[in-house]
Amino acid sequence: MSDPYASRAAVHEQVVDGFGSVRVLPLDAAADAPLLHRWVSEERAAFWGMNGLTERQVAEIYAHMAGLDTHHAYLVVKDGTPAALLQTYEPEADRVGECYPVEPGDIGIHLLVAPAEDGAARPGWTSALATAVLTYVLVGLDRRRVVVDPDVANEKAIARFAKQGFTAGPAVVLPEVDLPDVHLPEKKAQLAFLTREVAFGG
Repeated sequence: MSDPYASRAAVHEQVVDGFGSVRVLPLDAAADAPLLHRWVSEERAAFWGMNGLTERQVAEIYAHMAGLDTHHAYLVVKDGTPAALLQTYEPEADRVGECYPVEPGDIGIHLLVAPAEDGAARPGWTSALATAVLTYVLVGLDRRRVVVDPDVANEKAIARFAKQGFTAGPAVVLPEVDLPDVHLPEKKAQLAFLTREVAFGG
């Protein structure tokens, strides 16, 4: 099967042993909106905060993000098949920066893993995918530490980050954001951190 994303330049490409080829592609808000809308509309993606939005609204959110210097969105593709939505951000330009002492070299991420095509369990799949994502963020972007802020009720995500080597930080309340282009409700989050040294041993 041909790769429909082959013509899109990747910011990161990596072959993960026993898993496959992973490419991190800049998001195309218009072209990727139908796919992303399906993902974020599922009940399993409730914590992503886009349940109930239309496809057009999803496209508009990511088109707005594409114009920012501090927040970026990517489509992660495994062997030519969409595997995850990755968002990176500068913590000092995000509400999370109000909730912990930001250090030089910090970068924040949000990761929404695609649903399994057949709904079957995929042991080790998310961990392998995250390995490529973390390599891009920490090594490719030359950052010292990753911060994540899953909802305190999102036990699966918290457990997944812990398994990946993240160290739990404080539970915090991310303040509401109410701007003309962005509205985010208040969120109780569990911060967690992963340094490059812990992830890659140096």
